[in-house]
Amino acid sequence: MIPLFSSEQIRSADNYAINKLGIPGIALMENASRSIALEMLSRFEDLSTLDSIGIICGKGNNGGDGFALARHLINYGFEVKIISLAAEKELKGDALANYIILKNLLKDVNQNQIIAYKNIRDISKLNVCSVVIDAMLGTGAVGDLREPYKSIVKKVNDFEALRVAVDIPTGINADTGAGINAFDADLTVTMAEFKKGLFFGDGYKFSGDVAKGDIGVSPEYFDRLEVSEYLIEPEDAYWGLPERDIDSHKYSAGKVLTIAGSERLPGAASLTAKATMAIGAGASILCFPYSVNNLVRQNLESVVVEAYEDNLKGFLTENAAEELSPNIEWADVVAIGPGLGREDETQKAVLSILKKHKTKKFVIDADAIFALRNGKYKNINLKNSVLTPHIHEFSDLIGVPAEEIKKDILKFGKEFVKETKSFLVLKGAPTIIFTPKGESLINTVGNPGMSKFGVGDVLTGVIAGLAAQNKEIENSTVAGVYLHSLSADLLFEEKTLIGFDAVDIIQTIPKAIKFLAGSID
Repeated sequence: MIPLFSSEQIRSADNYAINKLGIPGIALMENASRSIALEMLSRFEDLSTLDSIGIICGKGNNGGDGFALARHLINYGFEVKIISLAAEKELKGDALANYIILKNLLKDVNQNQIIAYKNIRDISKLNVCSVVIDAMLGTGAVGDLREPYKSIVKKVNDFEALRVAVDIPTGINADTGAGINAFDADLTVTMAEFKKGLFFGDGYKFSGDVAKGDIGVSPEYFDRLEVSEYLIEPEDAYWGLPERDIDSHKYSAGKVLTIAGSERLPGAASLTAKATMAIGAGASILCFPYSVNNLVRQNLESVVVEAYEDNLKGFLTENAAEELSPNIEWADVVAIGPGLGREDETQKAVLSILKKHKTKKFVIDADAIFALRNGKYKNINLKNSVLTPHIHEFSDLIGVPAEEIKKDILKFGKEFVKETKSFLVLKGAPTIIFTPKGESLINTVGNPGMSKFGVGDVLTGVIAGLAAQNKEIENSTVAGVYLHSLSADLLFEEKTLIGFDAVDIIQTIPKAIKFLAGSID
Protein backbone atom coordinates (compact mmCIF):
# COMPACT_ATOMS: atom_id res chain seq x y z
CA MET A 1 0.00 0.00 0.00
CA ILE A 2 1.11 3.55 -0.70
CA PRO A 3 1.17 5.66 2.48
CA LEU A 4 -0.48 9.08 2.57
CA PHE A 5 0.67 11.87 4.86
CA SER A 6 -0.84 14.81 6.68
CA SER A 7 0.12 18.41 6.01
CA GLU A 8 1.68 18.56 9.48
CA GLN A 9 3.93 15.59 8.66
CA ILE A 10 5.07 17.25 5.44
CA ARG A 11 5.83 20.48 7.29
CA SER A 12 7.84 18.48 9.79
CA ALA A 13 9.93 17.21 6.86
CA ASP A 14 10.72 20.81 5.92
CA ASN A 15 11.76 21.54 9.49
CA TYR A 16 13.87 18.37 9.58
CA ALA A 17 15.66 19.34 6.37
CA ILE A 18 16.33 22.89 7.52
CA ASN A 19 17.09 22.39 11.22
CA LYS A 20 18.59 18.87 11.31
CA LEU A 21 20.18 18.47 7.90
CA GLY A 22 21.11 22.11 7.49
CA ILE A 23 19.55 22.48 4.04
CA PRO A 24 18.58 26.13 3.52
CA GLY A 25 14.90 26.74 2.85
CA ILE A 26 15.70 28.34 -0.48
CA ALA A 27 17.47 25.12 -1.54
CA LEU A 28 14.32 23.15 -0.73
CA MET A 29 12.36 25.60 -2.87
CA GLU A 30 14.87 25.19 -5.67
CA ASN A 31 14.59 21.39 -5.53
CA ALA A 32 10.81 21.58 -5.53
CA SER A 33 10.50 23.99 -8.44
CA ARG A 34 13.00 22.14 -10.59
CA SER A 35 11.20 18.83 -10.02
CA ILE A 36 7.90 20.44 -11.06
CA ALA A 37 9.45 21.72 -14.27
CA LEU A 38 10.88 18.29 -15.06
CA GLU A 39 7.54 16.64 -14.34
CA MET A 40 5.82 19.01 -16.74
CA LEU A 41 8.41 18.30 -19.42
CA SER A 42 7.85 14.56 -19.06
CA ARG A 43 4.05 14.77 -18.88
CA PHE A 44 3.22 17.17 -21.68
CA GLU A 45 4.55 15.63 -24.87
CA ASP A 46 5.05 18.71 -27.03
CA LEU A 47 5.67 21.77 -24.91
CA SER A 48 7.45 23.37 -27.88
CA THR A 49 4.06 24.13 -29.45
CA LEU A 50 2.81 26.03 -26.41
CA ASP A 51 1.95 29.68 -26.89
CA SER A 52 3.01 30.56 -23.38
CA ILE A 53 2.81 29.43 -19.75
CA GLY A 54 1.04 31.45 -17.07
CA ILE A 55 1.83 31.23 -13.35
CA ILE A 56 -0.23 32.80 -10.57
CA CYS A 57 1.91 33.28 -7.45
CA GLY A 58 0.73 33.98 -3.92
CA LYS A 59 2.72 35.71 -1.23
CA GLY A 60 3.84 32.63 0.75
CA ASN A 61 6.19 29.73 0.05
CA ASN A 62 3.79 28.33 -2.54
CA GLY A 63 4.24 31.57 -4.45
CA GLY A 64 8.00 31.30 -3.93
CA ASP A 65 7.87 27.88 -5.60
CA GLY A 66 6.02 29.55 -8.47
CA PHE A 67 8.63 32.29 -8.91
CA ALA A 68 11.42 29.70 -8.94
CA LEU A 69 9.45 27.50 -11.35
CA ALA A 70 9.00 30.46 -13.70
CA ARG A 71 12.78 30.92 -13.82
CA HIS A 72 13.33 27.24 -14.70
CA LEU A 73 10.71 27.33 -17.46
CA ILE A 74 12.21 30.51 -18.92
CA ASN A 75 15.63 28.86 -18.89
CA TYR A 76 14.10 25.92 -20.76
CA GLY A 77 13.07 28.39 -23.46
CA PHE A 78 9.38 28.98 -22.70
CA GLU A 79 7.56 32.27 -22.71
CA VAL A 80 6.17 32.77 -19.21
CA LYS A 81 3.69 35.29 -17.81
CA ILE A 82 3.74 35.62 -14.04
CA ILE A 83 0.98 37.24 -12.02
CA SER A 84 2.06 38.14 -8.49
CA LEU A 85 -0.82 38.52 -6.06
CA ALA A 86 1.49 40.28 -3.61
CA ALA A 87 3.54 43.45 -4.00
CA GLU A 88 7.28 43.03 -3.55
CA LYS A 89 7.12 44.69 -0.13
CA GLU A 90 4.61 42.04 1.03
CA LEU A 91 6.92 39.14 0.20
CA LYS A 92 9.27 37.66 2.78
CA GLY A 93 12.11 35.18 3.12
CA ASP A 94 12.68 32.62 0.40
CA ALA A 95 9.64 33.76 -1.61
CA LEU A 96 11.07 37.30 -1.75
CA ALA A 97 14.53 35.98 -2.69
CA ASN A 98 13.12 34.02 -5.64
CA TYR A 99 11.01 36.98 -6.71
CA ILE A 100 14.11 39.21 -6.86
CA ILE A 101 16.10 36.58 -8.76
CA LEU A 102 13.27 36.26 -11.28
CA LYS A 103 12.92 40.03 -11.61
CA ASN A 104 16.64 40.34 -12.33
CA LEU A 105 16.45 37.53 -14.89
CA LEU A 106 13.61 39.24 -16.73
CA LYS A 107 15.78 42.31 -17.35
CA ASP A 108 17.77 40.22 -19.82
CA VAL A 109 14.97 38.01 -21.23
CA ASN A 110 12.37 39.34 -23.64
CA GLN A 111 8.70 38.32 -23.91
CA ASN A 112 8.40 37.43 -20.22
CA GLN A 113 6.89 39.59 -17.53
CA ILE A 114 5.73 39.85 -13.94
CA ILE A 115 2.27 41.37 -13.71
CA ALA A 116 1.31 42.94 -10.39
CA TYR A 117 -2.25 41.85 -9.65
CA LYS A 118 -4.69 44.73 -9.25
CA ASN A 119 -8.06 43.19 -10.10
CA ILE A 120 -9.65 40.16 -11.72
CA ARG A 121 -9.13 41.61 -15.22
CA ASP A 122 -5.42 40.92 -14.84
CA ILE A 123 -6.14 37.18 -14.77
CA SER A 124 -7.66 37.47 -18.27
CA LYS A 125 -4.15 38.17 -19.56
CA LEU A 126 -3.41 34.46 -19.03
CA ASN A 127 -6.30 33.34 -21.21
CA VAL A 128 -3.89 33.09 -24.17
CA CYS A 129 -1.61 30.68 -22.27
CA SER A 130 -1.54 26.98 -23.10
CA VAL A 131 -0.76 26.09 -19.48
CA VAL A 132 -1.79 27.92 -16.31
CA ILE A 133 0.00 27.06 -13.07
CA ASP A 134 -1.52 27.54 -9.62
CA ALA A 135 1.09 28.63 -7.05
CA MET A 136 -1.30 30.65 -4.92
CA LEU A 137 -1.91 28.85 -1.62
CA GLY A 138 -0.15 25.90 0.00
CA THR A 139 -1.14 23.34 2.61
CA GLY A 140 -1.45 25.90 5.38
CA ALA A 141 -4.62 27.37 3.87
CA VAL A 142 -7.86 26.01 5.34
CA GLY A 143 -11.52 26.92 5.11
CA ASP A 144 -13.52 28.40 2.27
CA LEU A 145 -11.63 30.51 -0.23
CA ARG A 146 -11.70 34.26 0.29
CA GLU A 147 -11.26 36.96 -2.32
CA PRO A 148 -9.42 37.43 -4.55
CA TYR A 149 -8.65 33.70 -4.64
CA LYS A 150 -12.27 32.63 -5.08
CA SER A 151 -12.79 34.81 -8.15
CA ILE A 152 -9.38 33.93 -9.59
CA VAL A 153 -10.03 30.20 -9.34
CA LYS A 154 -13.45 30.56 -10.96
CA LYS A 155 -11.94 32.60 -13.79
CA VAL A 156 -9.03 30.25 -14.50
CA ASN A 157 -11.21 27.14 -14.39
CA ASP A 158 -13.06 28.50 -17.42
CA PHE A 159 -9.85 28.78 -19.48
CA GLU A 160 -9.21 26.23 -22.22
CA ALA A 161 -5.73 25.56 -20.89
CA LEU A 162 -3.92 22.73 -19.18
CA ARG A 163 -3.92 23.47 -15.47
CA VAL A 164 -1.11 22.51 -13.10
CA ALA A 165 -1.21 22.88 -9.31
CA VAL A 166 1.93 23.36 -7.22
CA ASP A 167 1.75 21.10 -4.16
CA ILE A 168 -2.06 21.22 -3.81
CA PRO A 169 -4.87 22.89 -5.77
CA THR A 170 -5.85 26.21 -4.23
CA GLY A 171 -9.05 25.69 -2.27
CA ILE A 172 -8.42 22.06 -1.27
CA ASN A 173 -7.76 21.10 2.35
CA ALA A 174 -4.70 18.83 2.34
CA ASP A 175 -6.02 16.75 5.25
CA THR A 176 -9.80 16.54 4.77
CA GLY A 177 -9.97 16.70 0.97
CA ALA A 178 -12.72 19.31 1.27
CA GLY A 179 -13.00 22.32 -1.03
CA ILE A 180 -16.13 23.45 -2.80
CA ASN A 181 -14.42 26.16 -4.85
CA ALA A 182 -11.02 24.94 -5.98
CA PHE A 183 -8.51 25.18 -8.80
CA ASP A 184 -9.42 22.38 -11.21
CA ALA A 185 -6.03 20.85 -12.00
CA ASP A 186 -5.14 18.41 -14.75
CA LEU A 187 -1.89 17.71 -12.89
CA THR A 188 -0.85 18.30 -9.29
CA VAL A 189 2.82 18.00 -8.39
CA THR A 190 2.82 17.61 -4.62
CA MET A 191 5.97 18.18 -2.64
CA ALA A 192 7.93 15.46 -0.81
CA GLU A 193 5.20 12.85 -0.36
CA PHE A 194 1.56 12.21 -1.21
CA LYS A 195 -0.86 14.24 0.91
CA LYS A 196 -4.01 12.38 1.85
CA GLY A 197 -6.44 15.15 0.91
CA LEU A 198 -5.52 14.81 -2.77
CA PHE A 199 -7.06 11.36 -3.09
CA PHE A 200 -10.64 11.57 -1.82
CA GLY A 201 -13.53 13.99 -1.60
CA ASP A 202 -13.14 17.24 -3.51
CA GLY A 203 -9.37 16.68 -3.58
CA TYR A 204 -9.88 13.63 -5.78
CA LYS A 205 -12.14 15.64 -8.08
CA PHE A 206 -9.89 18.68 -8.47
CA SER A 207 -6.33 17.30 -8.32
CA GLY A 208 -6.19 15.47 -11.65
CA ASP A 209 -3.13 13.26 -12.03
CA VAL A 210 -0.93 13.47 -8.94
CA ALA A 211 2.86 13.23 -9.04
CA LYS A 212 5.49 13.65 -6.35
CA GLY A 213 7.99 16.50 -6.43
CA ASP A 214 11.35 16.28 -4.70
CA ILE A 215 12.49 18.68 -1.97
CA GLY A 216 15.68 16.79 -1.14
CA VAL A 217 14.53 14.75 1.87
CA SER A 218 15.30 11.02 1.78
CA PRO A 219 12.32 8.60 1.62
CA GLU A 220 13.72 6.89 4.73
CA TYR A 221 12.60 9.90 6.75
CA PHE A 222 8.97 9.29 5.78
CA ASP A 223 9.29 5.55 6.41
CA ARG A 224 9.66 6.36 10.11
CA LEU A 225 6.40 8.30 10.32
CA GLU A 226 3.14 6.72 11.46
CA VAL A 227 0.31 6.88 8.94
CA SER A 228 -3.20 5.47 8.84
CA GLU A 229 -4.24 6.36 5.28
CA TYR A 230 -3.13 4.35 2.26
CA LEU A 231 -3.75 3.95 -1.45
CA ILE A 232 -4.57 0.38 -2.43
CA GLU A 233 -2.12 -1.17 -4.90
CA PRO A 234 -2.69 -4.22 -7.13
CA GLU A 235 -0.52 -6.34 -4.82
CA ASP A 236 -2.86 -5.60 -1.92
CA ALA A 237 -5.84 -6.90 -3.87
CA TYR A 238 -3.86 -9.91 -5.05
CA TRP A 239 -3.41 -11.13 -1.48
CA GLY A 240 -7.18 -11.32 -1.16
CA LEU A 241 -7.53 -13.83 -3.99
CA PRO A 242 -8.49 -17.24 -2.55
CA GLU A 243 -6.43 -20.36 -2.98
CA ARG A 244 -8.00 -23.74 -3.66
CA ASP A 245 -6.79 -27.01 -2.19
CA ILE A 246 -6.49 -29.86 -4.65
CA ASP A 247 -9.18 -31.79 -2.80
CA SER A 248 -11.60 -28.87 -2.39
CA HIS A 249 -15.30 -29.27 -3.13
CA LYS A 250 -18.24 -26.92 -3.52
CA TYR A 251 -18.99 -26.71 0.20
CA SER A 252 -15.37 -26.17 1.21
CA ALA A 253 -14.92 -23.44 -1.41
CA GLY A 254 -17.12 -20.90 0.37
CA LYS A 255 -20.84 -20.95 1.18
CA VAL A 256 -22.78 -17.68 0.75
CA LEU A 257 -26.37 -16.98 1.73
CA THR A 258 -27.99 -13.93 0.19
CA ILE A 259 -31.05 -12.42 1.84
CA ALA A 260 -32.16 -9.86 -0.67
CA GLY A 261 -34.87 -8.76 -3.03
CA SER A 262 -38.62 -8.29 -2.90
CA GLU A 263 -41.55 -8.19 -5.30
CA ARG A 264 -40.75 -4.56 -6.09
CA LEU A 265 -36.95 -4.99 -6.41
CA PRO A 266 -36.13 -8.54 -7.55
CA GLY A 267 -33.20 -7.55 -9.76
CA ALA A 268 -30.95 -6.51 -6.86
CA ALA A 269 -31.17 -10.00 -5.38
CA SER A 270 -30.21 -11.66 -8.65
CA LEU A 271 -27.21 -9.37 -9.13
CA THR A 272 -25.87 -9.95 -5.64
CA ALA A 273 -26.31 -13.72 -5.77
CA LYS A 274 -24.76 -14.01 -9.24
CA ALA A 275 -21.77 -11.95 -8.15
CA THR A 276 -21.01 -14.38 -5.31
CA MET A 277 -20.57 -17.14 -7.88
CA ALA A 278 -18.66 -15.02 -10.39
CA ILE A 279 -16.04 -14.28 -7.74
CA GLY A 280 -15.63 -18.00 -7.03
CA ALA A 281 -17.86 -19.04 -4.12
CA GLY A 282 -18.50 -22.77 -4.18
CA ALA A 283 -22.13 -22.66 -3.08
CA SER A 284 -24.63 -19.80 -3.17
CA ILE A 285 -28.20 -19.71 -1.90
CA LEU A 286 -30.62 -16.84 -2.40
CA CYS A 287 -33.49 -16.54 0.07
CA PHE A 288 -36.50 -14.88 -1.58
CA PRO A 289 -40.21 -14.39 -0.77
CA TYR A 290 -42.22 -17.50 -1.63
CA SER A 291 -45.16 -15.73 -3.29
CA VAL A 292 -42.95 -14.08 -5.93
CA ASN A 293 -39.93 -16.38 -6.15
CA ASN A 294 -40.66 -17.00 -9.84
CA LEU A 295 -39.30 -13.47 -10.44
CA VAL A 296 -35.75 -14.65 -9.77
CA ARG A 297 -35.67 -18.38 -10.46
CA GLN A 298 -35.63 -17.89 -14.22
CA ASN A 299 -32.62 -15.55 -13.98
CA LEU A 300 -30.40 -17.77 -11.87
CA GLU A 301 -28.58 -20.89 -13.02
CA SER A 302 -25.85 -21.76 -10.52
CA VAL A 303 -27.54 -20.12 -7.53
CA VAL A 304 -30.04 -22.13 -5.48
CA VAL A 305 -33.24 -20.26 -4.59
CA GLU A 306 -34.73 -21.02 -1.16
CA ALA A 307 -38.21 -19.54 -0.88
CA TYR A 308 -39.39 -18.42 2.56
CA GLU A 309 -42.96 -17.83 3.68
CA ASP A 310 -44.03 -14.21 3.17
CA ASN A 311 -47.81 -14.53 3.59
CA LEU A 312 -48.33 -13.19 0.05
CA LYS A 313 -46.74 -9.85 0.96
CA GLY A 314 -43.83 -10.07 -1.44
CA PHE A 315 -41.19 -8.97 1.05
CA LEU A 316 -39.24 -10.18 4.08
CA THR A 317 -41.43 -10.35 7.17
CA GLU A 318 -40.46 -10.61 10.82
CA ASN A 319 -41.85 -14.14 11.00
CA ALA A 320 -39.49 -15.25 8.24
CA ALA A 321 -36.43 -14.39 10.31
CA GLU A 322 -36.76 -17.56 12.34
CA GLU A 323 -37.42 -19.67 9.25
CA LEU A 324 -34.13 -18.48 7.76
CA SER A 325 -32.02 -19.45 10.77
CA PRO A 326 -30.87 -22.89 9.46
CA ASN A 327 -29.77 -21.30 6.18
CA ILE A 328 -27.89 -18.59 8.02
CA GLU A 329 -26.10 -21.12 10.20
CA TRP A 330 -25.15 -23.11 7.08
CA ALA A 331 -23.46 -20.16 5.42
CA ASP A 332 -19.90 -18.95 5.89
CA VAL A 333 -21.04 -15.41 5.01
CA VAL A 334 -24.45 -13.79 4.72
CA ALA A 335 -25.09 -10.93 2.29
CA ILE A 336 -28.17 -8.99 3.35
CA GLY A 337 -29.99 -5.92 2.17
CA PRO A 338 -30.11 -5.27 -1.60
CA GLY A 339 -33.68 -4.79 -2.77
CA LEU A 340 -35.32 -5.93 0.51
CA GLY A 341 -37.48 -2.83 0.71
CA ARG A 342 -38.09 -0.56 3.68
CA GLU A 343 -41.35 -1.85 5.14
CA ASP A 344 -41.49 -1.81 8.93
CA GLU A 345 -41.75 -5.62 9.03
CA THR A 346 -38.67 -5.96 6.87
CA GLN A 347 -36.64 -3.63 9.07
CA LYS A 348 -37.66 -5.58 12.17
CA ALA A 349 -36.72 -8.85 10.46
CA VAL A 350 -33.27 -7.51 9.56
CA LEU A 351 -32.63 -6.39 13.14
CA SER A 352 -33.84 -9.75 14.47
CA ILE A 353 -31.49 -11.65 12.15
CA LEU A 354 -28.46 -9.52 13.02
CA LYS A 355 -29.12 -9.72 16.77
CA LYS A 356 -29.65 -13.47 16.83
CA HIS A 357 -26.66 -14.39 14.65
CA LYS A 358 -24.17 -12.06 16.28
CA THR A 359 -21.07 -14.14 15.49
CA LYS A 360 -21.91 -14.68 11.82
CA LYS A 361 -20.06 -12.75 9.11
CA PHE A 362 -22.40 -10.35 7.36
CA VAL A 363 -22.03 -8.06 4.36
CA ILE A 364 -24.72 -5.44 5.00
CA ASP A 365 -25.96 -3.18 2.22
CA ALA A 366 -28.79 -0.93 1.07
CA ASP A 367 -32.11 -1.59 2.88
CA ALA A 368 -30.42 -3.55 5.66
CA ILE A 369 -28.30 -0.46 6.38
CA PHE A 370 -31.51 1.58 6.41
CA ALA A 371 -32.84 -0.72 9.15
CA LEU A 372 -29.83 0.21 11.33
CA ARG A 373 -30.36 3.98 11.19
CA ASN A 374 -31.40 6.19 14.10
CA GLY A 375 -28.82 4.60 16.36
CA LYS A 376 -30.19 1.06 16.04
CA TYR A 377 -26.74 -0.14 14.93
CA LYS A 378 -25.50 0.62 18.46
CA ASN A 379 -27.48 -2.38 19.73
CA ILE A 380 -26.06 -4.80 17.14
CA ASN A 381 -22.75 -6.68 17.27
CA LEU A 382 -21.14 -5.66 13.99
CA LYS A 383 -17.67 -6.96 14.76
CA ASN A 384 -17.72 -9.53 11.94
CA SER A 385 -19.61 -7.34 9.50
CA VAL A 386 -18.83 -5.28 6.42
CA LEU A 387 -21.19 -2.36 5.78
CA THR A 388 -21.28 -0.94 2.25
CA PRO A 389 -23.22 2.36 2.20
CA HIS A 390 -22.88 5.25 -0.19
CA ILE A 391 -22.57 8.71 1.34
CA HIS A 392 -26.31 9.33 1.74
CA GLU A 393 -26.95 5.90 3.26
CA PHE A 394 -24.08 6.55 5.67
CA SER A 395 -25.60 9.94 6.47
CA ASP A 396 -28.91 8.27 7.42
CA LEU A 397 -27.07 5.60 9.36
CA ILE A 398 -25.16 7.91 11.69
CA GLY A 399 -27.59 10.82 11.66
CA VAL A 400 -25.19 13.42 10.25
CA PRO A 401 -25.99 15.46 7.10
CA ALA A 402 -24.08 14.29 4.04
CA GLU A 403 -22.65 17.77 3.44
CA GLU A 404 -21.20 17.74 6.95
CA ILE A 405 -19.63 14.30 6.40
CA LYS A 406 -18.03 15.48 3.15
CA LYS A 407 -16.17 18.18 5.07
CA ASP A 408 -14.18 15.48 6.90
CA ILE A 409 -14.94 12.02 5.52
CA LEU A 410 -12.03 10.34 7.27
CA LYS A 411 -13.11 11.59 10.69
CA PHE A 412 -16.65 10.22 10.44
CA GLY A 413 -15.61 6.93 8.88
CA LYS A 414 -12.98 6.28 11.53
CA GLU A 415 -15.33 7.17 14.36
CA PHE A 416 -17.90 4.69 13.08
CA VAL A 417 -15.56 1.71 12.82
CA LYS A 418 -13.96 2.55 16.15
CA GLU A 419 -17.38 2.43 17.77
CA THR A 420 -18.70 -0.66 15.97
CA LYS A 421 -15.50 -2.66 15.31
CA SER A 422 -16.90 -3.26 11.83
CA PHE A 423 -15.47 -2.73 8.35
CA LEU A 424 -16.97 0.21 6.51
CA VAL A 425 -16.88 0.39 2.72
CA LEU A 426 -17.95 3.95 1.92
CA LYS A 427 -18.87 3.76 -1.75
CA GLY A 428 -18.05 6.74 -3.92
CA ALA A 429 -15.42 8.26 -6.16
CA PRO A 430 -13.23 6.90 -4.78
CA THR A 431 -14.46 4.16 -2.45
CA ILE A 432 -12.78 4.19 0.96
CA ILE A 433 -12.44 1.15 3.22
CA PHE A 434 -12.30 1.91 6.95
CA THR A 435 -10.91 -0.88 9.13
CA PRO A 436 -11.29 -1.54 12.87
CA LYS A 437 -7.53 -0.89 13.20
CA GLY A 438 -8.21 2.76 12.39
CA GLU A 439 -6.84 2.65 8.85
CA SER A 440 -8.40 4.18 5.76
CA LEU A 441 -7.69 2.35 2.51
CA ILE A 442 -8.48 4.30 -0.66
CA ASN A 443 -9.39 2.48 -3.84
CA THR A 444 -7.31 3.53 -6.85
CA VAL A 445 -9.28 2.05 -9.75
CA GLY A 446 -12.77 2.52 -11.19
CA ASN A 447 -14.53 5.08 -13.38
CA PRO A 448 -17.73 7.14 -13.64
CA GLY A 449 -19.37 4.42 -15.72
CA MET A 450 -20.05 2.63 -12.44
CA SER A 451 -22.70 5.22 -11.57
CA LYS A 452 -25.61 2.95 -12.48
CA PHE A 453 -28.33 0.94 -10.75
CA GLY A 454 -27.20 -2.46 -9.54
CA VAL A 455 -23.45 -1.82 -9.43
CA GLY A 456 -23.47 -1.57 -5.63
CA ASP A 457 -25.48 -4.81 -5.38
CA VAL A 458 -22.73 -6.54 -7.35
CA LEU A 459 -20.09 -5.23 -4.92
CA THR A 460 -22.02 -6.73 -2.01
CA GLY A 461 -21.94 -10.14 -3.65
CA VAL A 462 -18.27 -9.87 -4.62
CA ILE A 463 -17.16 -9.05 -1.07
CA ALA A 464 -19.38 -11.77 0.41
CA GLY A 465 -18.11 -14.36 -2.08
CA LEU A 466 -14.47 -13.59 -1.32
CA ALA A 467 -15.02 -13.48 2.44
CA ALA A 468 -16.65 -16.92 2.28
CA GLN A 469 -13.56 -18.33 0.57
CA ASN A 470 -10.86 -16.50 2.51
CA LYS A 471 -12.27 -16.48 6.04
CA GLU A 472 -10.36 -13.19 6.46
CA ILE A 473 -12.47 -10.09 6.15
CA GLU A 474 -9.96 -7.30 5.48
CA ASN A 475 -8.14 -8.94 2.58
CA SER A 476 -11.46 -10.03 1.10
CA THR A 477 -12.88 -6.54 1.32
CA VAL A 478 -9.81 -4.94 -0.27
CA ALA A 479 -9.76 -7.49 -3.09
CA GLY A 480 -13.51 -7.20 -3.59
CA VAL A 481 -13.53 -3.43 -3.89
CA TYR A 482 -10.51 -3.45 -6.20
CA LEU A 483 -11.69 -6.24 -8.52
CA HIS A 484 -15.18 -4.77 -8.76
CA SER A 485 -13.71 -1.47 -9.96
CA LEU A 486 -11.06 -3.14 -12.12
CA SER A 487 -13.86 -4.95 -13.97
CA ALA A 488 -15.38 -1.56 -14.76
CA ASP A 489 -12.04 -0.26 -16.02
CA LEU A 490 -11.65 -3.24 -18.33
CA LEU A 491 -15.17 -2.62 -19.63
CA PHE A 492 -14.36 1.05 -20.19
CA GLU A 493 -11.64 -0.01 -22.61
CA GLU A 494 -14.18 -2.07 -24.55
CA LYS A 495 -17.48 -0.20 -24.25
CA THR A 496 -16.86 3.43 -23.13
CA LEU A 497 -18.17 4.90 -19.87
CA ILE A 498 -21.84 4.74 -20.80
CA GLY A 499 -21.77 1.40 -22.56
CA PHE A 500 -21.77 -1.10 -19.67
CA ASP A 501 -23.95 -2.00 -16.70
CA ALA A 502 -23.98 -4.15 -13.56
CA VAL A 503 -24.49 -7.39 -15.49
CA ASP A 504 -21.44 -6.61 -17.61
CA ILE A 505 -19.39 -6.10 -14.47
CA ILE A 506 -20.39 -9.54 -13.17
CA GLN A 507 -19.46 -11.15 -16.47
CA THR A 508 -16.08 -9.37 -16.48
CA ILE A 509 -15.06 -10.36 -12.94
CA PRO A 510 -13.25 -13.56 -14.08
CA LYS A 511 -11.32 -11.50 -16.61
CA ALA A 512 -10.41 -8.98 -13.90
CA ILE A 513 -9.14 -11.77 -11.64
CA LYS A 514 -6.96 -13.12 -14.45
CA PHE A 515 -5.72 -9.62 -15.29
CA LEU A 516 -4.79 -8.93 -11.67
CA ALA A 517 -3.05 -12.27 -11.18
CA GLY A 518 -1.15 -11.84 -14.44
CA SER A 519 0.03 -8.36 -13.51
CA ILE A 520 1.54 -9.67 -10.26
CA ASP A 521 2.95 -12.98 -11.48
